[in-house]
Order: sequence, then C-alpha cells, then structure tokens
Amino acid sequence: MIANLDNEVFFKKAFTDTIVLKHFVKDVLEMDLEFDKVETEKSFDPRIGNIDFKYDIFAESTDKRVIIEIQKVDYDYNFDRFLHYFLMAIAELQRSSKNYGIEKTVYAVIFITAPYKINQKTGIPIKDELLISNLNPKNIKGDELNIYGHSLVFLNPNYKNAETPTRIRDWLDLVYESMHHPEKPSINSNNDGIKRASEILDFEHISPSEWEQSKIREGRKMVQLMAKEEGVEEGILIGVEKGKQEEKERSEKEKELSIRKAIARKKLTLEEIAEDFGVSVEFVEQLSE
Repeated sequence: MIANLDNEVFFKKAFTDTIVLKHFVKDVLEMDLEFDKVETEKSFDPRIGNIDFKYDIFAESTDKRVIIEIQKVDYDYNFDRFLHYFLMAIAELQRSSKNYGIEKTVYAVIFITAPYKINQKTGIPIKDELLISNLNPKNIKGDELNIYGHSLVFLNPNYKNAETPTRIRDWLDLVYESMHHPEKPSINSNNDGIKRASEILDFEHISPSEWEQSKIREGRKMVQLMAKEEGVEEGILIGVEKGKQEEKERSEKEKELSIRKAIARKKLTLEEIAEDFGVSVEFVEQLSE
C-alpha cells in the first residue's frame, strides 16, 4: 500500500529523492540530468514581485545549467498564478545576471490532482492531461526556434489520453493510483523511477512524524476547501448558509457567462457546448438567442 501523492507531505517525500527526480525529469522533460540536492519550500530573498511564494520542489542540475521546479496543486487552479511562479524564477536569474543574458534554463512542472475548472478567459472546458507552454518564438513557417528554452508543463492524471507518451503516462498513473487505488496500485514497476517512488511511498517507510504532518496538511486543505465553499473570508465563519447560496449563484452566473462566450466563438455546436458544460441543449439555445 502506498501513500497518497495528493498529500503535500508525501508528494515532497517522493520528489525530493534525487533518484526519483532524475527519472521523472528524464521521462517528462526528456533530459538526463544529475542532482546532488533537492530543495523544498524554496523561496527567494529578497523576494521577486509583490507575492511571497514558495516552490514545492526546486533543484539545479550539477552537470547542466538547468533549473527544475515542481508544484503540486489540489484546489487552486489559477493559471495566472502558475505563470507568475514560472516567470519569477526567470526574473530571479535576470536579477543576478551582469547583463541581459540568462545562462540557466527554467523548466516548471505543475501537477494538478483534481479536475480543472472551466477556463474563465475562453469559456472552453479544459480536458487535457498534458499541456506544454514555452517561450520560444516561431518563424513565418511555423518552425520553433530554440532561443529561450524555458518551458511550463501541466500534468493532470484525471484526463487519460491514449496519445500521451508512455514515459509520461507512467508518472500520471503513479499519482492517480496513489489517490484512488493505494492498496493495489496499477503502476509500471519496470520503470526504475516509478519503482523507487513506490518504495519510498510504501506505508512501511512512512515515519510517525510524517503521518502526523500529513494529517495536519490534510486538515488545512479541508479548512481551505470549506472556506471556499461556504463563503468564509479571512478565517471567520459568517453566515454559512448565505455564503453557500451566494457561491452557488456566482458559480451559475460564471457558467452562464462561459457558455455565452463558447457560443460566440462558434467553434462548437450547441450540442457539444451542452455536453461540455453539463447542461441541456434547450438551456444553451436560450442563451444563444
């Protein structure tokens, strides 16, 4: 039986292992790197920008000038926040540079362990388990030029896709199985990185203090979720039922707005929009009038 990778304590326990991280980077980013140290709760001093943020996993390769960041996210799906984290790591390199040159390349991987929310900017549901964004420009022919190299990768094991490469699928399965079938996880133990991670996560290798910390983290997450659902602000429980109703009304208005945006783009049929948003075709037709 393995520990749940949806828990921050166990996630960090697995990915701060240099062997696990080496195999993960090789499979997901297709780079063979060496690490002698992996940091957790990494922050910059002085901080960059107005937000005091920390990276779950942070490592610099010893043999190549590459920085690896990994963030696990379970209830906050703000893509602008992920972009901020990514760009601030690049800005930190710029701050310490003598000129405009940035000698190290930043790769950020975001592990999202719950289904996505609807993208409020486009109104289109996100149903991908692998998303890759980089800063390299393309020429008029559409050829990508490797000028900057920095990449931001999103992984979400809740959306299986047959086209996802096996080397990446192994890690998505590890996270998903640890969350849903921890007693008998169906994972690829022939992958040395997966095997190493599963051994680290085995219940026999979890210390009493780690169990205690995991319960504390899980409790904090539940409080945050309850606060979000019940309209609690600044830690004060005021008008629970009112908060729930306001949240429901706000959610319905956001969904309606997203549907209207999807209709306006005319990229999907009304039937497809109804299916994606979980509403009736009649409802979509009313909004299209």
